[in-house]
Amino acid sequence: MRVELRGIEKRFQEFTALSGIGLDIEAGHLCALLGPSGSGKTTLLRIIAGLEHADAGSLRIGGTDMSAVDVRDRQVGFVFQHYALFRHMSVLDNIGFGLKVRPRQTRPEAEAIRARARELLALVQLEKFGDRYPDQLSGGQRQRVALARALAIEPRILLLDEPFGALDARVRKDLRRWLRELHQTLKLTTVFVTHDQEEALELADQVVVMDHGRVEQIGSPAEVYERPATPFVYEFLGQAVRLPCRIGPDRVDVEGAVLPRPAGYAGPDGAGEIFVRPHDLVPQEARSDAFPIAIRSVNVVGPLVRVEAVTQHGAIPIDLEWHRRQLAARLPAAGETLQVGASHFGLFPARQAA
Repeated sequence: MRVELRGIEKRFQEFTALSGIGLDIEAGHLCALLGPSGSGKTTLLRIIAGLEHADAGSLRIGGTDMSAVDVRDRQVGFVFQHYALFRHMSVLDNIGFGLKVRPRQTRPEAEAIRARARELLALVQLEKFGDRYPDQLSGGQRQRVALARALAIEPRILLLDEPFGALDARVRKDLRRWLRELHQTLKLTTVFVTHDQEEALELADQVVVMDHGRVEQIGSPAEVYERPATPFVYEFLGQAVRLPCRIGPDRVDVEGAVLPRPAGYAGPDGAGEIFVRPHDLVPQEARSDAFPIAIRSVNVVGPLVRVEAVTQHGAIPIDLEWHRRQLAARLPAAGETLQVGASHFGLFPARQAA
């Protein structure tokens, strides 16, 4: 089911939660709303669900305008971070709850509800737990039950609000893999909120990076990580080294090195910043496109070499990460000076001081 948002605005008194949000989510896609706390992710999710109403803009689901459609009629499954299961109900009854409370004319027979609940228990791999109560389950199992309950009503779209946020790292990793496999089976349009970059990049078909109620970038996981559109996306998605530079018509001067100006840069000449992933700053021989760094410390973690250093000209602290294969026969040592070059970088005009 395709979801279309156009010009969505939402304010809470003097606070602007969402400003001019435009987004298309294709049918069957898994879309991640990614950003820091307060970026508007959950507010946008609740507007799609009908739990909040936009002050301006339009929302269409499957081509239908949702402005006058009540939350109960949107056929949306919602999974909360903290499960929201009924502690006094068995797992089987929790899953069937959404069907039991339907109006009499659309409510299935009791046995049909139990059959649907048992079918979903098998789907989430909890067949033996139907008679248990939520307090008798692990966090990961409870989240699976919450997902099964959301699926019981046969939703047109599935919404998940920080679904793994309350779980420990190992369980989160296992559930991410399981959710991706489940999505590939169901092909249900799914939108999930997260502030975990790894989670979004691993799970999603489409990533929407948000900050302060605005969309910073929309793209595939590879696009937003490898070609960030803004300085915020560069720094939020993974680590990035930020260095001041001077932008000329065909060159970029940074730390005494001269780099070629990227063909896609359309900003003004003058003061700028380059952003480089730690693994894209690579050791090389001294030449015009390399600059020196002074190494402060070296830490080897398996095949990875993590280096803390400062640039020689600007004394800017930088963290680097290399594979041992990049360093040939000898590891660098604290106190040494090393020449590095940027194999790939992003270029932006210098940000104005607030």
